[in-house]
Amino acid sequence: MDKIVALQRQRQLQSITAEPHVQFFDRSPLCTHALSTWVGHPISSALSTEIDRITHEQIYDRHVFFVRNLGFCEPTEARKISFEDSLEFERLHEQTYRAFGYQLIDIPAGPLAGRVATIRALISQLAKNPATF
Repeated sequence: MDKIVALQRQRQLQSITAEPHVQFFDRSPLCTHALSTWVGHPISSALSTEIDRITHEQIYDRHVFFVRNLGFCEPTEARKISFEDSLEFERLHEQTYRAFGYQLIDIPAGPLAGRVATIRALISQLAKNPATF
């Protein structure tokens, strides 16, 4: 888990630019928190420290696009989880983000192009008026 946290921190720090702009991260330390909980690992001090850092420094926007499952889960070399378990893992992610004070913006299942269009429209709306979310 600590290797995952270190990689997430490294990628986040490498993404810093002088000009503010929208960035997307596929996973955050909160996802690692959910994964640690899921597999029964204690939350390490490295993970706790990184969560404290991203919270204190307000690294991530408090609005999180929560992309819902597509209704299936294909096992791969890295993903060895049943569809039923993936639904439980999705719920755990949702609970974890909410527990840390993030507001989830639901992106329902659908074709990729539709999801992208939804997210783009929401980013535009959020930039104009963050209070609407």
